[in-house]
Amino acid sequence: MTVDKDAETAQLQRVWDNPKGWRALSDVNNSVIGLWYIATAFAFMLFGGVLALIIRVQLFVPDNTLISAELYNQTFTLHGTVMMFLFAVPIFEAVAILILPGMLGARDLPFPRLSAFGYWCYLIGGVFVCGSIFFNAAPDAGWFMYPPLSTEQSGIGADIWLLGLSFIEVASIAAAVELIVGVLKCRAPGMHINLTPLYGWYVLVVGAMILFAFPPLIAGDILFEMERLLGWPFFDVTRGGDPILWQHLFWIFGHPEVYIIFLPAIALLAMIVPTFAQRPITGYSWIVLSALGTGFLSFGLWVHHMFTTGLPSISLGFFSAASEAVAIPTGIQIFAFIATVMLGSVVRSVPMLFCLGALAVFIIGGLTGVMVAVAPFDFQVHDTYFIVAHLHYTLIGGMLFPVMAGICYYYPLIMGKPLSRKLGIWSFWLMFIGFNTAFLPMHLTGMLGMPRRVFTYGADRGWTELNMLSSVGAFVFAAGFLLLAWDCLRPKKREPQVKRNVWNAGTLEWAARYGDTWGMRSIPEVNSRYPLWDDPDFMRKIDAGEGLLADAQEGRRETLVTSTLDARPVQVLRVGGPDWLPMIAAIGLGAVFIFMTFKLWLLTAAGGVLFLVAVLRWLWVGTAEIPEKDSKHIGQGIVLPLYVSGTRSTGWWAMFITMTGDLTAFLALLFGYFFFWTIHPNFPPVGIEGPGWFWPLVAGLLMGLSWGSTLAARFVNGSGKPATARLLLVLGMLTAILGGLALMAGPWTTGLDPTSHAYPAIVWALVVWIVAHLATGVLMQGYCFARSLYKKMTPTYDADLWNVTLFWHFVGFCGVLCALVIGAFPLLT
Repeated sequence: MTVDKDAETAQLQRVWDNPKGWRALSDVNNSVIGLWYIATAFAFMLFGGVLALIIRVQLFVPDNTLISAELYNQTFTLHGTVMMFLFAVPIFEAVAILILPGMLGARDLPFPRLSAFGYWCYLIGGVFVCGSIFFNAAPDAGWFMYPPLSTEQSGIGADIWLLGLSFIEVASIAAAVELIVGVLKCRAPGMHINLTPLYGWYVLVVGAMILFAFPPLIAGDILFEMERLLGWPFFDVTRGGDPILWQHLFWIFGHPEVYIIFLPAIALLAMIVPTFAQRPITGYSWIVLSALGTGFLSFGLWVHHMFTTGLPSISLGFFSAASEAVAIPTGIQIFAFIATVMLGSVVRSVPMLFCLGALAVFIIGGLTGVMVAVAPFDFQVHDTYFIVAHLHYTLIGGMLFPVMAGICYYYPLIMGKPLSRKLGIWSFWLMFIGFNTAFLPMHLTGMLGMPRRVFTYGADRGWTELNMLSSVGAFVFAAGFLLLAWDCLRPKKREPQVKRNVWNAGTLEWAARYGDTWGMRSIPEVNSRYPLWDDPDFMRKIDAGEGLLADAQEGRRETLVTSTLDARPVQVLRVGGPDWLPMIAAIGLGAVFIFMTFKLWLLTAAGGVLFLVAVLRWLWVGTAEIPEKDSKHIGQGIVLPLYVSGTRSTGWWAMFITMTGDLTAFLALLFGYFFFWTIHPNFPPVGIEGPGWFWPLVAGLLMGLSWGSTLAARFVNGSGKPATARLLLVLGMLTAILGGLALMAGPWTTGLDPTSHAYPAIVWALVVWIVAHLATGVLMQGYCFARSLYKKMTPTYDADLWNVTLFWHFVGFCGVLCALVIGAFPLLT
């Protein structure tokens, strides 16, 4: 049968076309959401940069009175907050959402509506946090918000920081789930795990790091806000708390975040350097292992930031050694890039110029990092401008310069127009010279004793000339950045469209044509790391529709799901199209966090209802849809199912990854419980009874029964008995509700007052966490009951029940563990 290729292309165009006009805001396509993400991230970066310039003007001369001390505190706090939370991490997620599908040979990521939801959460939360400074309500205790200063101060600045950033962290975790599942399950056929582009490996490592780094901060935020809102004394030493707990929870997040920022930028170098060296990357396997090693070791460094808090010498020695050790895998990656350049025939270009500048700047930052990893040296320069210089050399050299290289490299692919080579070179040298002029003198300023976050200084300190030099350099650096921004934004209608694969790259994303919102004309089979180099006929075969899934006959957006290790096709996945529900859900959740900040409880509840209704509607009509036919021909004689459940399903993987992060947050709360046990001679304290063992035992049994009932419902439903499965789901709901009540009965009946001491406070915090998850589990069980009742979930089409059962595996484990800790552990002490 003759296939009309033009008709197939026209059908793809209709199915994947972006909505127009005001309906464009409902778009969910990765090519659109990624651009929105990048533009928003750079807007926040510009805002943070303006705050930095205000700081440098304030410090330009001694005894300056340009801004007040109060505004200065808000300015430097918001500067750090914006750069770390609103630019450094989101720009990685933005770039990955934009380029990863093409790199993997996928039409889109598996959950495009989740990407859109994450973007709207990010935008709303970022505007809320940044806008606070215009109302003199910005946080002002530093981007790390150490208690007791931040917990005891009046005003809502700390609450804006806590609740606003907790909301933004939702976006980060949503993007991490999307990206991890995308790399694991949506690679082109044949792209087995050892052929995955290095960028995909880095996305996997960083996504996993987000799952283990962000939840402890979320747990800390919860404890922090409970103290400010309810008076529960987690960090109040007069009632058994300890502010060091916050430092542990914050830096368990904070130091891995440095590598969460650094590794994706290095990933861009791993894609750019081989292209301009015109040879494959040197040491592919070594780079992958080094990225994994960096991610692993980064979680053993958090006390690197706490050397001066009075910890035991053995702890200082261990963490100092770990801080030195992380330089080894980092160095391997850098040497691999240098070797690739040396062995290749380098093509001079603006992206390559930024890559080389990034390596030079980051190496300096790495060397000073080794210095501050030595505890005696850190004692001398801690909280001085030496640390400011080290931080910026690491983050700007390790992140911003590579991102600039990535912008210059991928701009022709995304926009179809070239950037000016002359403006790019000018931009680089202004940024490179300005950066080093601004931050290299800060090493000396810090060695001369200038403390961080100082409002002003006296003329007799000897810091004036160095501060003047730094301030001039900062403005030169800003000029270079603005020059590149202008080059990206200036009108280019009269300039010709760039040719396809303008850099002669070898990786898959460059096979796409500008303007094709569906990615490639057909999904290719890949058997090489650089298919465009190894097969000169590769793009012709894709354009001719000789690959897989070359049509959209059913009028649905589709992509391929492949096996995790060897990328064998296992499913045709129908992904979501334009929809308002992600935006509505983000607005509802944003209302919860924002109105909670101002203690407007009715509006908070209304936002929660809006969020819940939007999410349930989203799930009901947009997930686990029973298809009109069981399977589909995708070309080359291959027939794939349209619906799968269990471990082959992308939804199951998303639930597993989400619950892994959730478990990490719960373990962070448990860390708080045992932290208090280590610092108190008696725990529980004398005169305060624990919750006893009876009610926690009853709660554990009931939660275990609910867990078992849900699991049994999955098996029974799969055996063809949906009515019995519904009864088991009802039993699971009832036992979960009773289990939550029994768990609360323990501290309630024994009179544990969470405002009196840190012990009852942490017990109640654990109980509240589990009860909230039990309530969510009941809602999920009820959802499956309704899906079964309305024939939207059957014995054959049971992905919902598989996913809910997986949720209950985690919740059941955490619930039983919580019951054991609060009920049994006090009996052992």
